[in-house]
Amino acid sequence: MLESANLLGSFQHSVDAKNRIFIPAKFRESLGETFVIFKSMRDKCIRVVSNAEWENYIAPIQKLPRELGENVLQALTDDAASVTPDAQGRIVIPQSLLEKVSITKNATVAGRGAYIEIWAEEVYAEKQASRDLASMLDQLAAYGL
Repeated sequence: MLESANLLGSFQHSVDAKNRIFIPAKFRESLGETFVIFKSMRDKCIRVVSNAEWENYIAPIQKLPRELGENVLQALTDDAASVTPDAQGRIVIPQSLLEKVSITKNATVAGRGAYIEIWAEEVYAEKQASRDLASMLDQLAAYGL
């Protein structure tokens, strides 16, 4: 059984001239031999999920009214890919997907529990700098957390 909830931590890697990026071994172990990459709909990053997590992710979308569901699936899958790491642990990211998230060379690969994200290093740094922890704590308190 996959332990995809153990995708934690962040790592700095670069994308080479063939659009390959290294996926850390501990992430590959949890994701399985083949996994899915796609553009996040909420952030300017690539989301990476196991095949099982992909099925879980799209299941509620497939239950939406037909036109909305199809439009969301199209947006998710236009640049998505099923990838298998090579012997060195690298995956190839489609050029169109790299362009959509502004990755040209340096990237941050970050574990998010059940999935990972791949960010342009500078976009990730901006996201971290803009994070308002005090506001998040206030919002969590409103939910009793």
